[in-house]
Amino acid sequence: MNHLRIQSLGKRYGGVVALDGVSLDIEGAGIYGLIGPNGAGKTTLFDCLAGTTEPDQGRVWLNGQEVTAWPAHRMAHLGVARTFQECRILPEETCLDNVLFAAQPQGLLANLAQIWTRRAGHRLAALDEAMRLLHLVRLQDHAHVPAAELSFGQRRLLEIVSTFMAQPDVLLLDEPASGVNPSLLQVLGDFVKTMMAERPRIMLLVEHNMAFVMDMAQDIIVMHQGQLLERGSPAQVQASAKVVEAYLG
Repeated sequence: MNHLRIQSLGKRYGGVVALDGVSLDIEGAGIYGLIGPNGAGKTTLFDCLAGTTEPDQGRVWLNGQEVTAWPAHRMAHLGVARTFQECRILPEETCLDNVLFAAQPQGLLANLAQIWTRRAGHRLAALDEAMRLLHLVRLQDHAHVPAAELSFGQRRLLEIVSTFMAQPDVLLLDEPASGVNPSLLQVLGDFVKTMMAERPRIMLLVEHNMAFVMDMAQDIIVMHQGQLLERGSPAQVQASAKVVEAYLG
């Protein structure tokens, strides 16, 4: 079951209204694009869904269970994972270790020693899966190289690969194409499509690269000034006069 329901979600920061009664129903696995100008409320919505920010009002349900204001560790345990606008990796650790850290219940702050204390079969399975994911984004030759030596685009790929290692049911990707060159962007797109085919899930994709998000998502959600402005297929959204006026134009 893949069902995310948001009802009348609101969040203020002093006199700034970041979310203004956002209601959204996402039913079924797929890639859902979330677009809008800077300050539209997209990242705040992600923060509320991931449990890093508590909304001032409204309710959230995931697969029929109310999860409003659940903290980040509980949302992660429920299968919600996210990336951030600023790339978050462990630069002094190897690429392989970065991915293995993400396999732990505590996320990137886990102690890598836990991997080596597991049963041999679990350990080998984790290593095999980590290497498979690195291969899918062409980072297999960097597996034992500190992540600090990667280019920015490669670091972004490493962060996203690590997120998939946790096998989330809901994935929130915040501007994954930002700073990624065209060749790596193709690798990223192919990787995401492969992972979605292997295990269908809900993916919300915040992105300013219109070509990328329109190609990836079958359903586009447009936000403006903390509210839901428009929703539809890529073609419908691009043809919407409201969207052109507020954003695409």
